[in-house]
Amino acid sequence: MNQILTKKLESLPELLSIGEVAETFGIHRDTLRNWEKAGKLTPLRVGPRQDRKYRKEDIQTLIDEMGSKLTLQQLEQFLWRSADILRGKIDSSDYKKYIFGLLFYKRISDVWDEEYKKIMDEYKDKNLAEADYNHRFQVSRDCKWSVISETSVNIGQKLNDIFDKITNVNSPKLDKIFDDLDFANKDRFPNETIQRLVNHFSQYNFGSNYISSDLLGDSYEYLIKQFAADAGKKGGEFYTPREVERIIIGIVKPHQRDHIYDPTVGSGGFLLEAYNYLKDKSSEQVARTLYFYGQEINIGTFAIAKINMFLHGLDSADIRRGDTLANPQFLNNTGNLQTFDIVVANPPYSIKDWEFVLFKGDKYGRTEGYDQPPNKNADYAFVLHIIKSMNINGRAGVVLPHGVLFRSGSEGRIREQIIKNDLLEAVIGLPPKLFYGTGIPAAILIFNRNKPEQKKGKILIIDAEKDFLEGKNQNTLRKQDIEKIIKAYDQYQDIEKYARVVDAKEIEESEYNLNVRRYIDSSEKQEEIDVKQVWKDLQTLEKEREEINKKVTGFIKELGYSE
Repeated sequence: MNQILTKKLESLPELLSIGEVAETFGIHRDTLRNWEKAGKLTPLRVGPRQDRKYRKEDIQTLIDEMGSKLTLQQLEQFLWRSADILRGKIDSSDYKKYIFGLLFYKRISDVWDEEYKKIMDEYKDKNLAEADYNHRFQVSRDCKWSVISETSVNIGQKLNDIFDKITNVNSPKLDKIFDDLDFANKDRFPNETIQRLVNHFSQYNFGSNYISSDLLGDSYEYLIKQFAADAGKKGGEFYTPREVERIIIGIVKPHQRDHIYDPTVGSGGFLLEAYNYLKDKSSEQVARTLYFYGQEINIGTFAIAKINMFLHGLDSADIRRGDTLANPQFLNNTGNLQTFDIVVANPPYSIKDWEFVLFKGDKYGRTEGYDQPPNKNADYAFVLHIIKSMNINGRAGVVLPHGVLFRSGSEGRIREQIIKNDLLEAVIGLPPKLFYGTGIPAAILIFNRNKPEQKKGKILIIDAEKDFLEGKNQNTLRKQDIEKIIKAYDQYQDIEKYARVVDAKEIEESEYNLNVRRYIDSSEKQEEIDVKQVWKDLQTLEKEREEINKKVTGFIKELGYSE
């Protein structure tokens, strides 16, 4: 970084404007103003307007002090600017996978160099330094980032070839990671566009000595969120708001060595939230005892999830590609569904085109004891898969559209059967517009295969629909909103206009309708009106009005205006 910034500085004048300095560092002008307040970089004041001017030598001193490490904000801004290079050239819902792919490639190449240097410095043995067992990922010399950065023609095809080689030599670890990328399409990626992307990523060293796993992982999560917002409706296909994930993980409470499964894993947010939860509650060492599993049907999103796990240092996470309903990937030795301590999911809402026929003849026993879900809506197919994937002490949290709470027909019968089996522990109504691309109200359903005695035959209903921070296009849950929901669940008792523990008998009398408002009246209490008192007040006012009229009439007569 030092050399690159110094090189930029060479072509600039002796006195730099605030815009020139901001562009040199790749930061916002407000950041420079904050540096000035902190005494980190003090400008001269020049001219009648007292414009800020920065001396070259002061900038160079700061560059030397900063070294090669980036802050989280700088890294986020740097990575997001890579999207600007592709914006307008390809669809916004597509270019994320190319940026994620390049970022991951740069990371593993730079880390390989670090690992090589460390062994060479210690043992001075080239063969030992190149040995596979001394590297997290294998990157041969003809696949190094330096090779692609020095390529000037047919860069796209060269990238494709490198990705194929890296995949093969790291199989099965990196299988399908780069499958959805084609940089050789010159209509989408002219040579100069790819050159700009490569030059952009070449500005910094992405090795772990410069950018920690936590820092890179957090910035990657930031990118996922930004891309989800940019993609609008399609963003909801791979991104669940982290606040919603935080609620579910805070309720199911992962323990040491828990096996955690997400059948519609998306970008892997639920699994990361579980890791961060236990890391905060206990330690990183304890959090790393968790076992993570996920399945994703979309190949691009599958790659995002895999890369997300790798960048956070969770290489053991088992993420597989495939249709969870038609071809579940996690089976035990007898060919039945593998079961887990915790299952979490935000499946696609109410999909009409799903493998109904395959599910109808399900060999995994997911519909055993239950009605068949409707052929034009897969919501309850996912619910039945989740229930079947819970072990004898399993607990689960799933986000679903409100319709699952009250729709009739086969869905109503499945809901009845679940309640009779005493698997449902809580229903949480969420605020509107939390999810990208849809205003459909959603709810969280909490399942527990081994409910505590005091919760048996009961379901906690929470109405959290009114607690949120309103946004122009997207609403968000605040920290206090999240904590309020989790606390209400933990207490598992009635809270006026917010939570209610409902007996299964009452739900039966309501024909197994779980509509939140059927059980909780959260409407504002109307002020009671004392009709007698109001009538008395009106009579008093009428008398006062008559007295005023008499006085006014007297004044008019005195002035000689009366008839």
